[in-house]
Amino acid sequence: MILAAGRGERMRPLTDHTPKPLLAVGGKPLIVWHIERLVAAGLREIVVNHAHLGTQLVDALGDGSRWGAAICYSAEPQGAWETAGGIRSALGDGPVDGSGAARPNLLSPDGAPFLVVNGDIWCDIDFGALALASEEDLTSLVLVPNPPQHPAGDFRLVDGRVMPRLDGAADQTFTVSGVGVYRPALFAATPPCQPSKLAPLLVAAMREGRVGGTLHVGRWHDIGTPDFAHTDCILLWGNNPAVTWLARVAEIQGAVKRGARMVVVDPRPTAFAKQADCWLQVRPGTDQALALGLANLMIEAGTFN
Repeated sequence: MILAAGRGERMRPLTDHTPKPLLAVGGKPLIVWHIERLVAAGLREIVVNHAHLGTQLVDALGDGSRWGAAICYSAEPQGAWETAGGIRSALGDGPVDGSGAARPNLLSPDGAPFLVVNGDIWCDIDFGALALASEEDLTSLVLVPNPPQHPAGDFRLVDGRVMPRLDGAADQTFTVSGVGVYRPALFAATPPCQPSKLAPLLVAAMREGRVGGTLHVGRWHDIGTPDFAHTDCILLWGNNPAVTWLARVAEIQGAVKRGARMVVVDPRPTAFAKQADCWLQVRPGTDQALALGLANLMIEAGTFN
């Protein structure tokens, strides 16, 4: 299952008109990287949940046959049902290991474990190598070293077992990668078609000793959070009331000092606009998709003047 129902608030305004999993990374939509790597690992039956601009995902991906996949969709309402709610709803509205009634079990009608991948990450995790460590485990999580935007981490990893983070504990913490293998039983008490968080289920299973894990030290990026430390070009939209980069001025300035190009789309001659390699001055009220599309074309063409 690829989780693709999120609104993508941190990536606005890009996600105002495009679902986050359809944002291009390295020349192709982010979700296509996942589909191709899942198929290469032999995982061809894929469930994609969607909410925000979900019809765009369906139109773009279709039945998945062009990649050798068989894709079906688990639709959610605007606002979505969060991670556990989305997974539980893809398991149908009946028993988690059954066929479902009004809402079919798309994910595991035979009760078998299944793989879940967050739609807003990019990684080189070997999906085909993942498995549960024992018959008693409810899940196996892939953890990664803590990124700069999440230095405290999520959980501890001790001898292949994932445990809750403890204040003052000497064990190093790691961050949940957004990739894991799950048994349907983990979601047995979760009501379908309602918002429900995953973390409480994980912590409860950890306290029972039923969560395994591995540490991935390869490539992993959270596309849901702009990463200024490893980018070659920064595009800032200055007329967005929900701008999140204002709190990260020091990171942006550090990236510019490192040599990153900066493109600013803003109607005002702000300090950032004056320092930018390219300032695209737009009229107030200009359509965001049009302005950002033009800015992206300029970036791709290397037009910095």
